Amino acid sequence: MATLSDLSAMITPVVLILAAGQLILTTSQRLARSVERARKLSEQFEDLVLHKEQKETSVKKKLLYRLLERAANRSRKLQQVMSMLYVALSIFVATSVSIGLLEVFGVLVAWVPVTLGLVGAGFLFYATILLISETRIALGAIDIEMNYLVENYKEELPELEKKSNS
Repeated sequence: MATLSDLSAMITPVVLILAAGQLILTTSQRLARSVERARKLSEQFEDLVLHKEQKETSVKKKLLYRLLERAANRSRKLQQVMSMLYVALSIFVATSVSIGLLEVFGVLVAWVPVTLGLVGAGFLFYATILLISETRIALGAIDIEMNYLVENYKEELPELEKKSNS
């Protein structure tokens, strides 16, 4: 018969399961937005290449290419994060199951669930580090895009240029 401490030990990994699940949900949304952004950039790049009569296409092509590279890197990083999160989630479930099975069979090997929990936490930690890296990629892309807009369109708003010179 499982004791209260055994049941509470089985529930403990649930907190980490919920955390991993929430990260999976938000990361899948980020991945969907990243893929959509990459598709949009691809279409813009293709349109620019096919319609060469537009002026300043080489600068815009370089911008779009750099943004496409970042979007691809970001999508790959997010896919990697998703894999790590799913592995962590699986390990946390295995941790909870192992606690129950070890209790049912009366085996006293506490190192099994502890090891599983630590390995799962390691994958979760690595996934969060990758998410930080992915965020830096996204912010870098925004910086590239904003710098392009400022450099190429500041003459469109002369009143802003006067303020920045004052």
